[in-house]
Amino acid sequence: MIFFIISGLVSGIFAGMGMGGGTFLIPILTVLLSVEQKTAQLINLIVFLPMALICTIIYARKKLLKFKYLLLISVPACAVSIVAAIFSLKTSNNLLKISFGVFLIILGFVQFLKLLVDKIKKFKLQKN
Repeated sequence: MIFFIISGLVSGIFAGMGMGGGTFLIPILTVLLSVEQKTAQLINLIVFLPMALICTIIYARKKLLKFKYLLLISVPACAVSIVAAIFSLKTSNNLLKISFGVFLIILGFVQFLKLLVDKIKKFKLQKN
């Protein structure tokens, strides 16, 4: 039980920083706590709702939200999430695990490349 509470705390910290708490919560639940992939995804979605609401309020109060982009992002995101939810219900836990793992690897690789490019740019600016 304590590990589930710790998982929630870790997820909340990362979600509050805008990094996507589910990116950490789902692997913690599936790998460390042996929760089925579909159940972990469901838990993540349920946990996401109050965290997203609270974070949105905080970011809005700090005037960090660009409301003009709200519909441009949320409408396609909602449409795709419906398709993804239907897909995940018809997919095995193993395939979902593999898909999520591949997603995390690609995400890590892209973030690494971005960091590398930023460091190279910074180095070139300092050199000039």
